[in-house]
Amino acid sequence: MPDRIAEHYERHAHAFDEARRKNFVEKSWLDRFLLGVPKGGQVLDLGCGAGEPIARYLIDRERQLTGVDASEAMITLARTRFGRHRWICGDMRDVAMEGPFHGVIAWDSIFHLRPEEQAAMVVKAAQWLEPGGAFLFNTGSARDETIGCQFGDELYHASLAPAEYRALFAEHGLLEVAFVPHDHTTGGRAIWLARKRH
Repeated sequence: MPDRIAEHYERHAHAFDEARRKNFVEKSWLDRFLLGVPKGGQVLDLGCGAGEPIARYLIDRERQLTGVDASEAMITLARTRFGRHRWICGDMRDVAMEGPFHGVIAWDSIFHLRPEEQAAMVVKAAQWLEPGGAFLFNTGSARDETIGCQFGDELYHASLAPAEYRALFAEHGLLEVAFVPHDHTTGGRAIWLARKRH
């Protein structure tokens, strides 16, 4: 099921983009994230979609974006909107990326990966970050695998346990800044903000 995620978002790219542009619940978290990303800083957005609303918000605040998404239709929209920034169509699990970045975001994206793949992405994010750089992502609140529904299609989600993410942070030089297991302002998401050690 996780391997059909790209196909799902490709098929529903325009419907997703339209809905996403009307649903900007993460603004306060982006403001916190930006405290660790200097103006002109490089941000990597994993699962960037079509660039709305996250990339637009960051670009409007003078950050340079590199977006990665498995949907060609989404990446085409992002390139059309923000032609001066870098957009890569590919699978975040194996895309070759040259850092370092001042910030990495994985909003509503790595939770579509299997738990062990999420662990690998946390490690990669730590490697891509500049010392002091910020990492914002969301997960489930406990170790789990579940099937949700979006646009009438089944959609896979998974999570490690909070203790497992924290163990990855400790091993790979990340410091936990904030964790909210059920953030009601964003619809109940479990949200992490971390910083790379200096």
